Amino acid sequence: MSWIRSKRHALLALFAAAVMGVASAVAGASPAQAATARNGVCESGEFCLYYNSDTSGSVSDFAGSISDYGSSTGCYKFVGAGAGQGQCVKNNAASAWNRTSRYVTVFYNSGYSGPIDNFSPGSEANLRDYLKNENAAHLIGVSGDATDNLEYAVYHSSSANITAYFDGYTTTSGRHEGVDIAHTVGASVYAPVSGTVVRMTEGARGSGGLSTLAVYNSSLDKTVVYLHLDPTVGVGATISVGEKIGVEDWRGVSSSGGAHTHVEMRNGRQTAAAPSVGDPTLSNPNPTSFWTARGYNTCCQFG
Repeated sequence: MSWIRSKRHALLALFAAAVMGVASAVAGASPAQAATARNGVCESGEFCLYYNSDTSGSVSDFAGSISDYGSSTGCYKFVGAGAGQGQCVKNNAASAWNRTSRYVTVFYNSGYSGPIDNFSPGSEANLRDYLKNENAAHLIGVSGDATDNLEYAVYHSSSANITAYFDGYTTTSGRHEGVDIAHTVGASVYAPVSGTVVRMTEGARGSGGLSTLAVYNSSLDKTVVYLHLDPTVGVGATISVGEKIGVEDWRGVSSSGGAHTHVEMRNGRQTAAAPSVGDPTLSNPNPTSFWTARGYNTCCQFG
């Protein structure tokens, strides 16, 4: 019996030592290494732009958003080995790999405006033709959840799609004052911002029948103006975030094939949208920071 007790004590001592050894090893272990931005390697947690198509050539890796890639000697450069190494990233990228856990938007213009392209978490692809070698900034979004995308907030559907971002016309003359989002004719349209309806004009289908719904938020001192939809709320109505305000239509649009909802953020109390088509001057501020502050990704133009 004494041998059994001694053996038991020895085994317990060995077990305790093993546990202490494992605990010491865990305590002394180094934490997982974070990505090292700007080292020419596209690592987990980074957004990476490539000089050539198909994520080839030199790479420029980023751990955060960049509002202007810059030019001349102060620019962000391609730093990885391969074609394009040492060249400025601005207007020289052809493809991208999103290794972050969030949506990322690439912009034609500095300051997060103009035509856009979007990359969902983990995706890699060539830039759209109008952004290939014509890119100036990228914005890492608020999340990787598609329900946080701006177009989802407006349509409550993952089938909706941004068709033109702020100042993002590619084939139309003028400066685009809002964000165009499309789904299908008759799809419900919801408010991404609360407020009070200060104007409702029903309009009619066709290019001459523009509809307008203006919702003013007094605490933000901003108005969100919606065009082309068939409104289902009237002047004086109090609107909550996520409340239905109309359905998609083509009121003020030449054909049903161009149906969409124009969503325009304006400073102060307004009852109309600013001119866009054929107008060379922007009247509204860039809305990107406004939408991200409301918790929305400025995403996505995947169509």
